[in-house]
Amino acid sequence: MVNTATGAAVWRPAAERIERARITAFRAWLARERGLVFGDYESLWQWSVTDLEGFWSAVWQFFDIRASQPYTRVLAEARMPGAVWCPGARLNLVDQVLRHVKDERAAAGSHDERAALGSHDERIALVCRNELGRRTEVSWRELERQVAAVAASLRALGVAPGDRVVAYLPNVPQTIIAFLAVASLGAVWSVCSPDMGPVAVLDRFRQIEPKVLIACDGYRYGGKPFGRSEIVGELRRELTTLAHTVLVPVLNEQVDATRFPGALAWRELAAGEATLRTEQVAFDHPLWIVYSSGTTGVPKAIVHGHGGILLEALKGIGLHRDLQADDRFQWYTSTGWIMWNVQVSGLMVGATVCLYDGNPGWPDLSTLWKFIADERVTFFGAGAAFYASCMKAGVEPARIADLSRLASIGSTGSPLPAEAYRWIYAHVKRDAWLVSIAGGTDLAGAFLTGLPTLPVYEGEMTCRALGLKVEAYDDAGRPVVGEVGELVCSAPFPSLPLYFWNDPDGRRYRESYFDTWPGVWRHGDWLRLVPRPEAIGAIIYGRSDATINRHGIRMGTAELYRAVEAIPEVLDSLVVDLEYLGRASYMPLFVVLRPGVELDQALKSRINARIRDALSARHLPDEIIAIAEVPRTLSGKKMELPVKKLLLGQPAAKVVHADAMANPASLAWFVDFARRGRKSQ
Repeated sequence: MVNTATGAAVWRPAAERIERARITAFRAWLARERGLVFGDYESLWQWSVTDLEGFWSAVWQFFDIRASQPYTRVLAEARMPGAVWCPGARLNLVDQVLRHVKDERAAAGSHDERAALGSHDERIALVCRNELGRRTEVSWRELERQVAAVAASLRALGVAPGDRVVAYLPNVPQTIIAFLAVASLGAVWSVCSPDMGPVAVLDRFRQIEPKVLIACDGYRYGGKPFGRSEIVGELRRELTTLAHTVLVPVLNEQVDATRFPGALAWRELAAGEATLRTEQVAFDHPLWIVYSSGTTGVPKAIVHGHGGILLEALKGIGLHRDLQADDRFQWYTSTGWIMWNVQVSGLMVGATVCLYDGNPGWPDLSTLWKFIADERVTFFGAGAAFYASCMKAGVEPARIADLSRLASIGSTGSPLPAEAYRWIYAHVKRDAWLVSIAGGTDLAGAFLTGLPTLPVYEGEMTCRALGLKVEAYDDAGRPVVGEVGELVCSAPFPSLPLYFWNDPDGRRYRESYFDTWPGVWRHGDWLRLVPRPEAIGAIIYGRSDATINRHGIRMGTAELYRAVEAIPEVLDSLVVDLEYLGRASYMPLFVVLRPGVELDQALKSRINARIRDALSARHLPDEIIAIAEVPRTLSGKKMELPVKKLLLGQPAAKVVHADAMANPASLAWFVDFARRGRKSQ
C-alpha cells in the first residue's frame, strides 16, 4: 500500500476523551460479550464489513433497541438492491426517542425520588430560537405530551399506517413533533422547506399522493418576513389527494385556519392529553420519503424504513459522532436538507437538540456563534460553506463568543479544505474535535466520517464508517488506495433505500446506483483513500455526476431548467456546479437567447428571480453567460457531465467523443472558456 498522505495532524485525542468515548465502551462490550478484540480501528472496520450480521446485531444489542417482536435473522438476503434486514422484527423508531423519558421514570420511581434525582422529565429535549430572538424550550415531558396529542388527533382524522403526511415547515419544534407523531402512527413523513417554491414542492409531494398537509403561514429569513399562504393555497389545489390541512403559526403568533375551508390550526392538534400508542411495524416499514436532486426529471422519491434508519442513526450519531445524553446538539440546517433528519436523530441518544430558525449570516456571521454560546452547545455542525464564509469574512468566533462548552465541531455538504481545518483550530477552538463527514440523502447517513479516538488530519475525513464497505473504484471496477476513483459501497447496509415511490419494477432505483457495477452502489463522488497509521482516511474531490450541490442542498439541473426556460427570451440553458478542492464552488449558468436578445442586467435579474421563486435562493448561479448552443448527445440530452469535466480541467479528447454529439462544434466554445479560466487562476 503506497502512503500518499500529505496533510498534517491538527488534533489528537487526549486520554480522557478516548476513555469516555462511546466507541471505547463499544469495543469493551465486544470484548466482554463477544470475545472480539481489535488492535486498531482498521481491523474493527474490516470485521464490521465482512461479518455484517455480527456487527449490526452488536449495534442492536449495545444500544438496546427494543422491539415488540425479535428478528429471526439479521441479514436474510445479502444482495444489492433487495437486501432483507431483520425479518420478523416489529418496532417503532419513536420508541427509541421517548424511551429516554420512560426509562428514567421507571428508574427513579416515585415523584419525590424523581425530583431528588433531577428526572429526565425536567430536562430539555428541544430549544429553538429565531431571528427575532424568540426562544422556545420543550422539555422531554412536554415533547412526549405533544407527540401523543398530535398523534391522537391525526389518528382521529383517519391517518393510518402507510398514509403519507407532508409538511411545508421550517426548522422549528413543531416540525420535529409532527414527524414523531406521524412516525408513531406508522404513517410516512415527508417535508420541504418553505423557502422552496411551488414548482419544486409539487414536483416532490404530488408523486407521493399525501393525505395530510401540515404547513406554515410563512417564515423569516435575513431579517425579512416571507408569507406562504398563497403557496399553501396552491399546494392544496394541486395536491388532489389531500383530505386535511393543518396550519402552523411561524410568522405570526396565531393562524387563521378559516382562510382555507376545512383547515385545522396546529393548536387544535397539539392541545389536550393523550396516551401515546406507537404502531409496531416491520423493520422495513416506510418511515420517511426524501428526494433526489431531479437531474433527469422530477426528483426521485427515496423511501427509508424505521429499522434501517434506527440502526444507521445510532451507529452514526452514537458511535462515530459520539453524541451522548448530556450533550447539547446543533447542526445548522433547513428542513430541505438530510441533515435535518440527522439533527432529529440526536433525540435517539437522549441529547438536547438546539434549533436555529433563520439566516446564519444575518445580521452578520457572528449570529450562530453567539447562539452556540448562549445555548451552551457542546456539538455544533454546519455545511462546509458556512465555515468557508466565516473564514473569508475574517470572523474570529473565539473572540466574539464564549465557546468553552463546545467540544465537537461537524462539517458536511461539500469538501472542507485544509485551510478551513486550520482556521477552525486557530479561531474557533484549539482543543475541539473536528469531524468532517460525507454521505447523503440516499442513505440518510455517512460513508466517510470521524471518530473521537483518532487523530484529525487537515483536509481529510478520518475514516470509513463502520458497517459500510466503502471503496474507491478505478474505471475497471478495481479497488484502489492512494488514487482517485469512484466512491462505491460494495456490501449491503441497513439504510439502503427500500425503493423509490412510483417505481414498481425498480428500474429507476437500479439505474440510479447499480448500473455501472451491478450489485455495487456507485455514489457519484470522486474519492481518494489515504493510508494513515491509525486508519484509512479519505478525501472527496467533488461530484462525479451533474448534480448541483449548493450549500449542502442537492438540487437537480432539470428543476432549474424548467424554471429558467419558462422565460420567453431563454431558448435553452446548461448549468454545472464546479467543486474545486480547497476553493469555493463555482456554478455558472449558460443560456441560449432568442435572436436579437441581449443578456443585460435586467434579464439576468429576471432569471435569478425566477430561480429564487421556483426553487430557492440557495441555487442562484454565480454567473450567467450567453452561449450560442448547448452541447447535446445524438439523442438530444444536454451534456452536463462532459462540460463539467472539461471545465474542471480534463482534456476534451478524454471528456467526449465527437461522434456521440449532435452538435460537436458547440464544444469548442467551452474548450476556450476552460482554457481562459485556467489561465486566470
